[in-house]
Amino acid sequence: MAQITRKHSSNRMSQIVIHGDTIYLAGQVGTAGASVTQQTQDCLREIDALLAEAGSDKTHILQAIIWLDDMAHFEEMNTVWDAWVPEGHAPARATGEARLACDDYQVEIIITAARKTA
Repeated sequence: MAQITRKHSSNRMSQIVIHGDTIYLAGQVGTAGASVTQQTQDCLREIDALLAEAGSDKTHILQAIIWLDDMAHFEEMNTVWDAWVPEGHAPARATGEARLACDDYQVEIIITAARKTA
């Protein structure tokens, strides 16, 4: 049976959970109150760092779930996302509108990825 590893954990959640060769990241948010562009950039920068720590990178993302506080921000978020995703490595993705944990958050991104294998 594959071991489960949890990193950056509190009583409530872990930022990274690794089971076998699958990596699950907690939802990432950006700087509260910043623009959608800045919040998306913040999320993606944190995702890059967490994936690297877990032994992966954005070319190994399997699925992305993106929550926006308002679907009116869809194109602005996508401009940042499209520049970040490497060509030929687009993950399965869903984007929806939801009330986020804080009114100042406009974007939250949840990632599932595969660990890089040697």
